[in-house]
Amino acid sequence: MADSAADIVVAGHICLDIIPALPSHPEGLSQLLSPGKLVEIGPASLSTGGAVANTGLALRRLGFGARLMGKIGDDAFGRSIRECLDAYGEGASDGMIVSAGESSSYTIVISPPGIDRIFLHATGTNDTFEAADVSVEALAGVRLFHFGYPPLMRGMYERGGEELVRLLGTAKAAGATVSLDMARPDPASEAGRADWRGILARALPEVDVFLPSMEEILFMLRPDTYRELSARSGGEELIGLADGPLLASLAEELLGMGVAVAGIKLGEHGLYVRTTGDAARLQAMGACAPDGDALAGWLGRELLAPCFAVDVQGTTGAGDCTIAGLLGGLASGQTLERTLLSAVGAGACNVERADAVSGIPRWEALQRRIDAGWPQRAPGLTLPGWTQAADGGLWSGAR
Repeated sequence: MADSAADIVVAGHICLDIIPALPSHPEGLSQLLSPGKLVEIGPASLSTGGAVANTGLALRRLGFGARLMGKIGDDAFGRSIRECLDAYGEGASDGMIVSAGESSSYTIVISPPGIDRIFLHATGTNDTFEAADVSVEALAGVRLFHFGYPPLMRGMYERGGEELVRLLGTAKAAGATVSLDMARPDPASEAGRADWRGILARALPEVDVFLPSMEEILFMLRPDTYRELSARSGGEELIGLADGPLLASLAEELLGMGVAVAGIKLGEHGLYVRTTGDAARLQAMGACAPDGDALAGWLGRELLAPCFAVDVQGTTGAGDCTIAGLLGGLASGQTLERTLLSAVGAGACNVERADAVSGIPRWEALQRRIDAGWPQRAPGLTLPGWTQAADGGLWSGAR
């Protein structure tokens, strides 16, 4: 049974998604939205987006006590964000940081049938999030602190990321296991031009579990490789061009920068994880550190968990829900192998619904589904020297 106490904090980026129902248009988006034209549309739906809503609500749906700490304004959009959160359970918005006189973040999602989506995003209060917004008192008794999407929060990457480092250090000093997720910024934006290698070099010593996607970490650490693979992909996702040596090289660099567990999200190909071979670093992971006999099972491992087979209805929030499953495994004291299966299991449940979190079941139901022999997909990546586990659930690296 998942712990119902609020001992997990999910902080970072949150926004209101405004999604108008748009008609199809055979001549494309430019004709649909041509200047001076009145276009009749349908009702708009409102939902929350961002790491706080997606990962935090997924944890709450799994049955874990998760406090959601995003920053919103005292405006109509801020009130809508709170209403959307509270629709998932009384008190879900209680941890929101409300800043008087500021504008909440929102995104207008322009998504006509058969046309790729356009997002019009206002960063709002996410830009003014600072370390002082999360007090030491708010971290009392917290076992796990997760922070998401600092590249979409100006205060977190300005001045070399000093606010991000201060925030993560405060959570670490409070005794929590610290987890960090990223987002890929627009390369032409201020965030895209930031020195991410430098920011990560300062921040990652305060991070126990780092969980970027392959595209995000390539963009930040290997921009030349990112551009090369982007050209080779012809506009498609880069993940299918990953292989075992590239993943191992990226993870080794991240471990060298200070993290204990380096995870790389691979979309439809699953989740790759490599852990430190330093037992002292694992033991210093905070309140959710593996200990006793469990420690050896986390030490110096390299694993890939392929996705479970499902009928995909949508991929919104899939990476965030995968993270929720992994954090749930950490908080529950699961083995590394089972934690990875819980992660990709939560991600698979997510994509069975079109929205971000309604497909997430209770923790016990997720574990039963995994135990019942839920089939997994082949990873579809080149993994020279890797071996498949006897039960077929995971692949182990060549190291």
